[in-house]
Amino acid sequence: MGKAIVIIPTYDERENVGPISQAVLRHVPEADILFVDDNSPDGTGVLLDGLARQDPRIHVLHRPGKQGLGRAYIAGFQWALARGYEFIFEMDADFSHDPKELPNFLRAAEEVDLVLGSRYIGGIRVMNWPLSRLLLSTGAGVYVRLVTGLPVLDPTGGFKCFRRCVLESIDLERITSSGYSFQIEMTHNAWMKGFRIREIPIVFEDRRMGYSKMSMNIAKEAVLMVLALAVRHGFRRSPRVKPVIGEQ
Repeated sequence: MGKAIVIIPTYDERENVGPISQAVLRHVPEADILFVDDNSPDGTGVLLDGLARQDPRIHVLHRPGKQGLGRAYIAGFQWALARGYEFIFEMDADFSHDPKELPNFLRAAEEVDLVLGSRYIGGIRVMNWPLSRLLLSTGAGVYVRLVTGLPVLDPTGGFKCFRRCVLESIDLERITSSGYSFQIEMTHNAWMKGFRIREIPIVFEDRRMGYSKMSMNIAKEAVLMVLALAVRHGFRRSPRVKPVIGEQ
């Protein structure tokens, strides 16, 4: 199996980065971690540099300021592609994504090109969310399917594993969205290019420490991005090359 790297964007995640790095490396000791820090005011970047000095599997990419989740991931993707990684993960720093699921993603990625962690396979697998947040998330999934035809249950989820061929096929510099819309745009791009996609079930638990970066502007951006994707592809609701989409 090729090299794997887990990309974790950070902004004011000082309490989480030590525990999450330990947990990731415990479950996938053969993988590396890339933290992408947007000059966190709470000193997260300095702490990450210390972690990197202690473990060669931990890397840190510092950016000058907060530019959004999407741009952080794009910078991380470019860093990973330049260094030959085959399996490239997206993952949150706050334990809402359980590191114990990482081996399941890697097993699925041996058969498909993009693995999505889904909160909605076989029922709702979300803990500690208010009803308003849950309705926003599930409603977004319905909206994406209705407008674009993208046949996944959880298009806004941020726990993913890409094969490098998927990221190499996408013009990353043209991806400008962030938050929910970034996740939708990346998955829709992969689907339209005919890559094999699989959703696997995960349990999503709201963050243990720190604060949420979710905002109404992020939700509004997602609504507009979905419409833009439909227009961009001439309202075509299926790829020219049929992908393989399934569930674990």
